[in-house]
Amino acid sequence: MGISSSHTGSGVTVITIDYPPVNAVPVRGWFDLADALTAAGRRPETHAVVLRAEGRGFCAGVDIKEIQRTSGFDALIGANRGCAAAFAAVYDCEVPVVVAVNGFCLGGGIGLVGNADIVVASTDATFGLPEVDRGALGAATHLARMVPPHLLRALYYTARRISAAQLHHHGSVYEVVPPPGLDAAAMALAEEIAAKDTRVIRCAKEALNGIDPQHVHRSYRYEQGFTFELNLSGVSDEARRAFLEG
Repeated sequence: MGISSSHTGSGVTVITIDYPPVNAVPVRGWFDLADALTAAGRRPETHAVVLRAEGRGFCAGVDIKEIQRTSGFDALIGANRGCAAAFAAVYDCEVPVVVAVNGFCLGGGIGLVGNADIVVASTDATFGLPEVDRGALGAATHLARMVPPHLLRALYYTARRISAAQLHHHGSVYEVVPPPGLDAAAMALAEEIAAKDTRVIRCAKEALNGIDPQHVHRSYRYEQGFTFELNLSGVSDEARRAFLEG
């Protein structure tokens, strides 16, 4: 349970998220994930990374219960910084990151997927940002990399989810496969990349990041400022309490 990492003989490192029952990641988990991604990219034997999850959903975002049961703002600040670190680690990983999305991908899960290089999803996968219903903001930066601007606003304001098939239509999900074949599809794609000259691929990753029109790290931290404002005003606490009691 937690964040685990394994290396295959084909040059692919597989990193797994496993926080039952819904993969709501605690503060420490976000930092552990960032460390695993950074370490994988720095290893010469890693030519590509597959980021996947155990359980019925890829990621339900931050552990709201951890924030609610912690007095003061330490857990909130930790979650903010941990998410920023994990999202940045996906984006800055020195090798391409292929993410395999099963079931639901919510909140912080969007931050991971939106910063990945390639997304493979199962037919039952859905994506969404329920932040406005939790009294928070965030990961619009990353959803904006997956859908057009007006659809982004509709999804953000309504907290509705979008299917893997719809994202495939927009080109942000590369492949949609039945759930039993998800891991194999993601691994096959990562192995195809890993078989190429890693010196070239590493330069390609850096080059693509360098021409990206959006400064994803800065814009996400800007979003988080409004989350903290909502917490200071008490709005977020009311929303989280209603969610947990509902």
